[in-house]
Amino acid sequence: MTVLRSLLYAAIFYPGTVLYVLAGIFAILFGRRPALAIVLGWMDFNGWLCRHLLGIRTQVVGTIPDEPHLIAIKHESMYETMEMVRIFRLPVVVLKSELHDIPLFGTLTSVYGAIPVDREAGAKALRALVAAGKEAVETGRSVIIFPEGTRVPAGETPPLQSGFAGLYRALGLPVLPVAVDSGRLWGRGLVHHSGIVTFKVGETIPAGLKRDEIEARVHAAINALALAPQSRP
Repeated sequence: MTVLRSLLYAAIFYPGTVLYVLAGIFAILFGRRPALAIVLGWMDFNGWLCRHLLGIRTQVVGTIPDEPHLIAIKHESMYETMEMVRIFRLPVVVLKSELHDIPLFGTLTSVYGAIPVDREAGAKALRALVAAGKEAVETGRSVIIFPEGTRVPAGETPPLQSGFAGLYRALGLPVLPVAVDSGRLWGRGLVHHSGIVTFKVGETIPAGLKRDEIEARVHAAINALALAPQSRP
């Protein structure tokens, strides 16, 4: 049943995504607000499929502040890349440039306010990230970054990438670290298992800390669930 439900999810989600992207591109003609409504509709569509087809539900542990933060999230699967948009109230999202380069989809991410980053561009990418991050802060929205730089298998705890510390220093925002354990249910393949994905919101970390301290505190907080004993529900 797990395989069947996963295949059914893929058969509905991906064609549905194409329709949402096309609807979002059309909505841009009427302004940014309708386009954002389409994006939220897409997130709700995916959430419904996850709950009712895959049997995956989300629980948030901790308090999400109303003020803008630099939100540092553990990245183990595609699941959190969509759920976080709903949970954290339309944040600006730092994403890899390959997604931004997808025709039409990339246009919609630009309208949404995503920040594309070329991970191979080094210092140039960091400068672009900081500049875009500052513009995002001026809108009053939080900025989400995956500080480890890429998706990692459940249980792995790689060091943070340098872009996080650079963005933290430049934006001057407090950090909200978030641990996620989605990788135990949602791996890189097509098969997804039922269960509960936890978003563990850590304590806010103040702005202005030295690089070693902020990286150590964020690394520990976002990996709070990574090495904890887990059993698949």
